[in-house]
Amino acid sequence: MDEQMLTLEKFEEASEVVKKVTLETKLVYSDYLSVQTGNRVYLKPENMQFTGAYKLRGAYYKMSTLTQEERDRGLITASAGNHAQGVAYAANCFGARATIVMPTTTPLIKVNRTKGYGAEVVLWGDVYDEACAKAYELAEEHGYTFIHPFDDLAVATGQGTIAMEIVKELPLVDYILVPIGGGGLATGVSTLAKLLNPKIKVIGVEPAGADCMRASMKAGKVITLPRVNTIADGTAVKTPGTRLFPYICQNLDDIITVEDEELVVAFLDMVENHKMVVENSGLLAVAALKHLEVKDKRVVSILSGGNMDVITMSSVVQQGLIMRDRIFTMSVLLPDKPGELHRVSGIIAGVNGNVIKLEHNQFVSINRNAAVELRITMEAFGTGHKQQIMEALEREGYQPKLVRTNI
Repeated sequence: MDEQMLTLEKFEEASEVVKKVTLETKLVYSDYLSVQTGNRVYLKPENMQFTGAYKLRGAYYKMSTLTQEERDRGLITASAGNHAQGVAYAANCFGARATIVMPTTTPLIKVNRTKGYGAEVVLWGDVYDEACAKAYELAEEHGYTFIHPFDDLAVATGQGTIAMEIVKELPLVDYILVPIGGGGLATGVSTLAKLLNPKIKVIGVEPAGADCMRASMKAGKVITLPRVNTIADGTAVKTPGTRLFPYICQNLDDIITVEDEELVVAFLDMVENHKMVVENSGLLAVAALKHLEVKDKRVVSILSGGNMDVITMSSVVQQGLIMRDRIFTMSVLLPDKPGELHRVSGIIAGVNGNVIKLEHNQFVSINRNAAVELRITMEAFGTGHKQQIMEALEREGYQPKLVRTNI
């Protein structure tokens, strides 16, 4: 059954099946990203699905192809979170029991939501690959039916329904940017896009710290990375899908890799300009826009998910503000005498700087009358404003130095 997937007939079938459990995620035109990149950029907001990610498509379609006996045995999978919720939700729809093995590093929101859909959660291993090995072990032990999060052609067919919706809504799309973890989404989207219009360019996007698909394509075979290191937990995969690999090689036009720092900036862009919360893996297709060396093209970035816990969100926002010089820390030396702190704060206020935190260190010099250190953390409007604040202090005889910001 599995080998008959990824045909136009099966994609059409899957598109009708997944409508039972998915929301309509219409394209969102981004004025901001279009101006930034010189292209006409549209967002496919799969972060707005019931389970907060596209994964419900593949999980539900896969379950629809199983026999009742296969579902009655109980279902099991391994996932960093989004596939877990997709399987849990779909299993509940079919009245089946589900066990989900998740890495111990999975954000709490994904663990709790998976449990909330009625699944049993087992936390195991530091990364997806270790959780997957445990899931296979449990499947063998209890006779469960295993639903692979990506290396399954039926699952990939379900994920590819996104391409059907994109092309129907934007028939003249030129480029589709799609995140890659194990490759299920990229396989489904690229294969169907080429079936519908071979001229569409489909570009995969991986985190630089987990570029297993790019490394495999370069080697000409599936390889396993020795380690992965990325804040994009949903795409932190060491080994891409072996069943999917031939389809990726045939249908994917290129792969772009993105550094974690770029995801941090992309998060701020989405929150400030589109009022949308998109998780780090879902931001890959946004961050990659700046690497796309084309102009005046219709480009769709797939926002694959939005399941981010509040603690991670807070950290990303803070780091993003620091990276954009919206928050920074500087150190100045001043005599330890009354009025100096007031003088410095007055200079900063005069150029509209907003002080967040002060640290006064009297022990930076053995002669504190000559110099004490004042560390000032403040808000600014950006790099130009930060420079304006420092120049104002220099004009008044101080020598400000930038130091690492710790909020």
